[in-house]
Amino acid sequence: MLLMDHVPPVMPASLRGQLTTRVPIEADVAAVAALVTEQNRRHTPDFTVDEDGLRSRMVGLKSWARRQVVVVPLTEDGTPTLDRTPLAWIALEDRATGRVGVELALSDDIPDRDSLAAALLDWAVEVGGSFARARGVELTQLDTDANELDTDKAGHLRAAGYEMVRTWLHMRRPVTAQEATSVPQPREGTRVRPVHRHESGLPVSQDVRTVHRMLEESFADHFNSYRESFAEFVQRLIENPEEAGWDQWWIAEIHRDGRWLPAGGLVAVPIPATETLGEGTYLEYLGVHRSARGHGIAKSLLHAAIADAAERGRTHIDLEVDDDSPTGADGLYAAMGWETYERTQSWHSSAPTHRAEAELYAAKG
Repeated sequence: MLLMDHVPPVMPASLRGQLTTRVPIEADVAAVAALVTEQNRRHTPDFTVDEDGLRSRMVGLKSWARRQVVVVPLTEDGTPTLDRTPLAWIALEDRATGRVGVELALSDDIPDRDSLAAALLDWAVEVGGSFARARGVELTQLDTDANELDTDKAGHLRAAGYEMVRTWLHMRRPVTAQEATSVPQPREGTRVRPVHRHESGLPVSQDVRTVHRMLEESFADHFNSYRESFAEFVQRLIENPEEAGWDQWWIAEIHRDGRWLPAGGLVAVPIPATETLGEGTYLEYLGVHRSARGHGIAKSLLHAAIADAAERGRTHIDLEVDDDSPTGADGLYAAMGWETYERTQSWHSSAPTHRAEAELYAAKG
């Protein structure tokens, strides 16, 4: 049986009879990885795709929170088959209440790329609306990103009604072997420790909750912040067991009223080596509780990550920060040796529930 989505995108008139859509299958992963690589190497020459992560998003556990299609050529007699190589891919992730992530990749070989991009992004509005309806809200935000140098993608997003709302700095700091033992210690009255773990290697549940709470409360006043429940946080960890490097989770604590209280958290993951760089560390989340700011907590967490990377023989530490961070985090990173090597942009649109309902009733005839 051919896999087709419930209400598939409508192909533009210029491509009808040439292309169609279907739900991704395992055999599509390598081809989509090639599409994503081709698209990103226009601006990042050594870009590589985590194919296992992509597989999870397309056909694995993470696909369950997504609606997606690949665009494939029709056969000469105009019938769709499963053995055709994808020329485009779009995926919508039901990330949280009122938040939908959009991923889009298009081959350069598509004859009318602009029209196809418009059709797929229009379908994204319908899908986003269906997510909103299921969540019980009237509107959901569609969220995607693009490299600052990717004017092609920016043009497609702008034409589809997206607005560029933020710029993000991607920063990198080299690590030396000496830093395994030479980084400064935390200030008096503060400390940093790894999360406690069971003999199995899994973290103690209370520490997982502590990290989640620190991150949620730390980012409450940041751009585009939204509340992620503990259940949603845990589900993401379950979906990415290979990325959850529990030995690279830290909790900062501050001594108050005779007790050590949580003050911040840091979550890091390894970065695979590339043709030009050795293995590195990526700082996924770093948050300092608002009540503990001004005590050097962020620096202490960063020093813990630097020492850890040095001990592991890694060559660099990467992170991403809001160019307009309300806490001035980019200034701290720069002062500690991080330099910007790339800029990306967040683009937002919205999808109303009523659009999805109208499409649903039309599909039912």
